[in-house]
Amino acid sequence: MEKTIDKETILKKTMWGVDIYAHILRKFYPEEAVIKVVGRDCGICKNPFAGGARTLHIWFQRNNPEGQLSDETAYHKDQFGAIPDGTALDFAELYYKQTGQELLNTLNREMYLNIDMQRTQYSNARETETNKGPKFSFFKAPISNTKPHKSITIRDAYNYIIGHYAKEQTQTLRSITDKKRAKIYKAANFAYATFSGEFDIRSNNAVKAETGLLCIDFDHIATLEVLFNKLLQDRYFETALLFRSPSGDGLKWVIEIPTTSLTRQAMFTAVENYIKQTYGIQIDKACKDISRACFLCHDPHAYINPQYE
Repeated sequence: MEKTIDKETILKKTMWGVDIYAHILRKFYPEEAVIKVVGRDCGICKNPFAGGARTLHIWFQRNNPEGQLSDETAYHKDQFGAIPDGTALDFAELYYKQTGQELLNTLNREMYLNIDMQRTQYSNARETETNKGPKFSFFKAPISNTKPHKSITIRDAYNYIIGHYAKEQTQTLRSITDKKRAKIYKAANFAYATFSGEFDIRSNNAVKAETGLLCIDFDHIATLEVLFNKLLQDRYFETALLFRSPSGDGLKWVIEIPTTSLTRQAMFTAVENYIKQTYGIQIDKACKDISRACFLCHDPHAYINPQYE
């Protein structure tokens, strides 16, 4: 018997419904970038219910225009009225020819949303993988080393971070006041991981397997612990791992991202916009690279999501 799901939860887990549009559009146009997110606008897309004409406008907006932390909803409008105006769930009804709980259960199952985090049929089939988490590459210092030492999991990275392995390097780095010297020291002395992928050689064009994880860098944060706690309570993204950066004034936020709808570039843009709107922080665009290196330092108070333990 399938679980009861409410539409608000579905929308929160699908970037307010944007992922639902992308999921359905990619069924018709699998080789194309079906949606490009710019701010809160997704542009004019092909409408499969209008013969593929590029007439479908998709966008999202705050449910409460006055609330900075308000939930949002994605909407669509066909420029020539080929289909009724509506939300992502209305669009899904057209494709699946389902409504209500039946439709929500279908989206949860087909998009692998795992709502409820219970051991559903999907999670049971991947029980071992879910418990251990996806594997990604671990590299020994220096940063110029592009051949991985081994593949590790979130739990392995967490044990490394809270352990003694990088304690001396982290203390030394934080004692260096000259920024140029600090940068050179970090590049030469810290091991690193590529949370987004597993590689034989670190390169954007040589990924063996994607993990469904994205590592976001927050640099030079004045209220570090405040942001740390806010990220753990984020209403949309599930934190896999969160720790202080080697410099001590930033955070490394490893989150789960959908892998079945938007392209990686489009998903990163959506995440980037979300963080800017929610936390007022502009993140480094280099985080979008699948081979992005993340230095692993010492942080005895790092956080790991219990599902990866």
